[in-house]
Amino acid sequence: MTFGVLLIGAAMPAKAQLNAEAFDLKYAKKPYHFGIALGYNTSTFKVEHDQEFLDGDSIRVVTPASGPGFNLGIVSNLRMGNHFDLRFIPSLVFAEKSINYDILVNDFDTKLIESIYLQFPLSIKYKSDPYKDFRMYVIGGANYSYDLASNAKARNAEDQVKVLRHDVAAEVGVGMEFYFPYFILSPEIKVSHGLRNVHARDPDLIFSGVLGRLRQRAIMFTIHFEG
Repeated sequence: MTFGVLLIGAAMPAKAQLNAEAFDLKYAKKPYHFGIALGYNTSTFKVEHDQEFLDGDSIRVVTPASGPGFNLGIVSNLRMGNHFDLRFIPSLVFAEKSINYDILVNDFDTKLIESIYLQFPLSIKYKSDPYKDFRMYVIGGANYSYDLASNAKARNAEDQVKVLRHDVAAEVGVGMEFYFPYFILSPEIKVSHGLRNVHARDPDLIFSGVLGRLRQRAIMFTIHFEG
């Protein structure tokens, strides 16, 4: 997030030659444009316990913990009118999550789950009327993820928590567009809620058997450069 703030701070002193309304008029006949997206993310799991956790006594507490990550994407934006855009931003996302286990008395263990996602989010963007050199917007849509680092088929996984490759998430967010002579700078914050259970449960594994469903949650702060 600090990186994004520095980028905005560096760009703001440059005086824009076009306000948002003039930019709209200039590009009104341009049906689509492209850009890049750079971002920071923090993700975690929503944990549902299995009956084995309630019946057993080897693990007392299971708690998820969030971890940092970053993402890089290519922006494809289709203009649908003065206020609506259709956006597709295929991205490479590095993410990290962990699950903490309280085992018996004064014994703890943490399982780190590192993921490398190919993500394909498709969303609708609703933009406000322009005001001077900026405007607000909200987005909503769905995101398909493919985890290149999935360990669901790992054989030597006695001390692991295995996760599946495929996930689908619902996403909502809010952002601002700042207009400059040759590009648009858009800081955005977005929340992602995984809809699928990504846990490849194995009742024979101590750290997996006590878990039921795992659903992914993420918050992403992204800077878009579009033109």
